[in-house]
Amino acid sequence: MMTRIGQAVMLLHGGDREEARGRFAALWAEIGDQGDPLHRCTLAHYMADTQDDPEDELTWDLRALRAADALAPQDAGPASSSAAAPGIPGFYPALHLNLAAAYWKVGESRLALSHLALARRACPSLGDDEYGDSMRAAIGRMELWLMGSDQLP
Repeated sequence: MMTRIGQAVMLLHGGDREEARGRFAALWAEIGDQGDPLHRCTLAHYMADTQDDPEDELTWDLRALRAADALAPQDAGPASSSAAAPGIPGFYPALHLNLAAAYWKVGESRLALSHLALARRACPSLGDDEYGDSMRAAIGRMELWLMGSDQLP
């Protein structure tokens, strides 16, 4: 399943949002609301990026967060940092960052700022690597943007 999700992600990153959205929808129909939480989280996280309507984007971002909360750290393998904590800590900065952007788009600035704060608080779970650096930078850009800077996230 993760290979098929990855193939759709490649389409998305290649600029074919419509084809990626169609493939994600077909995969979601396969796994459904009760499928493997890692698959649901990953798929919903990327499906949100294919949406044209901000409300639909928000719906998919919320699905991704709910799936991450249902995922036990040992289910994700070596990326997990605590077998006792729910979800996968390293997922939360990106999930909350996306929710901050989605809430902002639908005019919910209080919720946007709340999720931005959650993204920032989740940063210690990120590694000291390229991905961690890029997530911290994206959160910083979003902070500037939500606080009224002309710099886009």
